[in-house]
Amino acid sequence: MPVPGLREGAWIQVNGALLLTRNQVARLLSGAEFAAAIEHAFRLLGEGKAAPPGVLGIPAVEGGFHIKAGLLDLGTGYFAAKVNANFPQNPSRFGRPTIQGVIVLCRADNGQLLALMDSMEITARRTAAATVLAARHLARRDSKTVTICGCGQQGRAQLRGLAEAFTLTKVFAHDARPEHAREFAEELSEELRIEIEPTPDLRQAARRSDICVTCTTSRQPLLGVSEVAPGTFVAAVGADHPEKQEIDPMLMARNTVVTDLTEQCAAIGDLHHAITRGLVRREEVHAELGEVVAGKRPGRASQEEIIIFDSTGIALEDVAAAAVVYEKARQQESGKRFDFAG
Repeated sequence: MPVPGLREGAWIQVNGALLLTRNQVARLLSGAEFAAAIEHAFRLLGEGKAAPPGVLGIPAVEGGFHIKAGLLDLGTGYFAAKVNANFPQNPSRFGRPTIQGVIVLCRADNGQLLALMDSMEITARRTAAATVLAARHLARRDSKTVTICGCGQQGRAQLRGLAEAFTLTKVFAHDARPEHAREFAEELSEELRIEIEPTPDLRQAARRSDICVTCTTSRQPLLGVSEVAPGTFVAAVGADHPEKQEIDPMLMARNTVVTDLTEQCAAIGDLHHAITRGLVRREEVHAELGEVVAGKRPGRASQEEIIIFDSTGIALEDVAAAAVVYEKARQQESGKRFDFAG
């Protein structure tokens, strides 16, 4: 079944590849198309129609690199590999983004290079789309209050996505740098027409929230058992490396855990720390998000249930999003065409 935005067999006559900048990627992909592509990828995974994607992490001084790769049949076959650099000190030291990278998109039947595109926009928006997808299935439907912990570009993408999916009345913004939380509140309160309160007290904010999103580079738990009220949906987005951690393992041990991909979360996500501590076993994970989307596992069981979504970011999200970006670029004649053999 093809994903919305793609035309079956559309790329077969293409000569050369496309080079797409971040601004071009941003212009090409609407929020609705992004959401549809991500949901489709998770459903295919949950239905057993997609092979589990792969990830390779390489540490570096004050940061690191990871490579995430996967393959999807979206009516036609696409392979994508994303190389991302993650250096948390970049904004303060060099005036550069924390995350920088590139996505390589290829035909899955013969390996032909289709496109090279900047990964920053896709990474931010596909991660937010996964949170929104999970929240639609796992958060309380009447959720109105949100805490965003980590007020960078990812935090902005997360709130924008949640604001489209839920009728929000109050947002708490928390960041290790209070000025970032203030800037976040000033910018998005006007854009989204929602009351946003910057706060230094994450504990009190989380206790008053229906949805709590952590999107930081923390290496210490930010949320524990006492910080999360009954019925809360927690999306833990920041831990994508074995040393990163946002959720206290005891919070995971006592509540329902849903992963984007259990094998990956057990290696690099918050689940990794709970398993290492001996507090959670892999078989105790309630479900993978794809299983919930595909209807193979239930979502929320009660209004009081606390559900933690361990979101490490899987390559199938990148494949689905990059494929739609590429196809729209071809239709609109966007980007520069090049050929390495030329």
